[in-house]
Amino acid sequence: MRVLGVNAIFHDPAAALVVDGRVVAAAEEERFSRRKHGKRPVPFAAWELPELAAAWCLEEAGLRPDDLDAVAYSFDPGLSRDAKSLGLDDPWDHLRLDYARRAPQFLAAALPGLDPAIVRFVPHHVAHAASAGLSVPEDNAVLVLDGRGEVAGHLAGAYRGGELSVLRTQELPHSLGLLYEDLTRHLGFLHSSDEYKVMALASYGKPRFLSLFRELVRPTGDGGFQVDRIDWAAMAKPRGASEEMTDTHADLASSVQTRLEEVILDLARWTYEAAGAPPTLTMAGGTALNCVANARIAAEGPFERVWVQPAAGDSGTALGAALAVTGEPVPFGTAALGRGWSDEALEAELRRAGLPYTRPASIAEEAAKVLAANGIVAWYQGRSEYGPRALGHRSLLAHPGDADTQTRMNDVKGREQFRPIAPMVRAERFADIFEGVYPSPYMLFVHNVRPAWRDRIPAVTHVDGTARVQTVHQDSEPLVAAMLAEFEKLTGLPVVVNTSLNTAGRPMVDTPREAMELFGSAPVDLLALGPFAVHRGKAFAA
Repeated sequence: MRVLGVNAIFHDPAAALVVDGRVVAAAEEERFSRRKHGKRPVPFAAWELPELAAAWCLEEAGLRPDDLDAVAYSFDPGLSRDAKSLGLDDPWDHLRLDYARRAPQFLAAALPGLDPAIVRFVPHHVAHAASAGLSVPEDNAVLVLDGRGEVAGHLAGAYRGGELSVLRTQELPHSLGLLYEDLTRHLGFLHSSDEYKVMALASYGKPRFLSLFRELVRPTGDGGFQVDRIDWAAMAKPRGASEEMTDTHADLASSVQTRLEEVILDLARWTYEAAGAPPTLTMAGGTALNCVANARIAAEGPFERVWVQPAAGDSGTALGAALAVTGEPVPFGTAALGRGWSDEALEAELRRAGLPYTRPASIAEEAAKVLAANGIVAWYQGRSEYGPRALGHRSLLAHPGDADTQTRMNDVKGREQFRPIAPMVRAERFADIFEGVYPSPYMLFVHNVRPAWRDRIPAVTHVDGTARVQTVHQDSEPLVAAMLAEFEKLTGLPVVVNTSLNTAGRPMVDTPREAMELFGSAPVDLLALGPFAVHRGKAFAA
């Protein structure tokens, strides 16, 4: 069965292709269009489809639109109601719904030859749930938390034999995702985009408003929750995007983050009991990208295992919608589902650009030498990642032992200095340095840095003593593992800084040309483009 999944309705438009029980390709539209998040989440943009991502998915599989058995669209307008009746202040929501109803015709226009009759609407939270619950082989409980779907802001369920049983949903306007979006906006960040900045900021504050938020945001004891109207300005004045961040703003972020963790933990415990105490919890939805909350659920919740979909945000509903239509579990094997280039194609791009390059015996060793000398490496290898995390395919790498590395990396990327940078570590060395969820190949949990290592890897140790770790496994990421092993030989440190290969406000680089453009415009010492090495000193010699 050949099913193309499409997400388009809110933000992060994406496409994913599942063929005969295998995920062939999945990518966000932003990687093609170069617009961060693909578009803004406003009703007027709901007609915009991931045309480029969808066309590429079909090309990757050698299929035409008329070869498809189904197209799964991750929103069902037939389930929606008037925004006002849901308690939402969105007078143009009817326009979003009208565009969604016309999605089959829009898709047929975007993909010539596609029969609009094969387009199937999949409820938004069912698509989120399938992206997680059908991506593991075992039966599991599933918890979806995001801003909104058709009429709800949450779904709790259970997968048994590939079938979803919905145990509870929470009707709008009550939504933990919308709560966090409101806070993001109040703090001067871009909502539906910068929520991760609020999570980072929370570590710098104290939860002094927590008692108030325990009154305003509370579980109802039956798997649901209530979020009362919040007077944000009574606690901290609204911050403009260019205005100073105060301690009060950090305290507000800390209070909401803490209360979010508490409520999600309560929901997880309820779901465990309602689902019949399965050992595994799977999670999706934009709120599931909150790695601090995820770590707390794993540490304090009743489940033996917590698995979070790497593309947990709306982009992941493209895959989830396709899986929901196929109805079969397809274990998630890798996030490297996007575009890739052959060595020959990479070399042709280097020649076209006129960059001096070499092909060392080992690009892993070449990169490790530059890192050991405290250089910054643009690491471009294999197929690009599906989801928001750089996982060793489109990464900026640096030395974790220099306390100034965080400042240098944030300067390179042009972003706020309070933003932490994350470590990658070989799996076999994880337990020596970190405490917490293992394995953690997708950077979706925070971990405690063992005290003996905090001064040795200060660049990746956040102000609260934690780090968002990626464990690197030899069987799945041999090249990255080799680079880490060589770096440890040279420095005694089994950890390397890993952040996304982009600059602030732009999507991760996807093509070789974009990688070269970033290399040329930022103080990066080495571009490791496939097996080829481009050193800054040689490329830009006076």
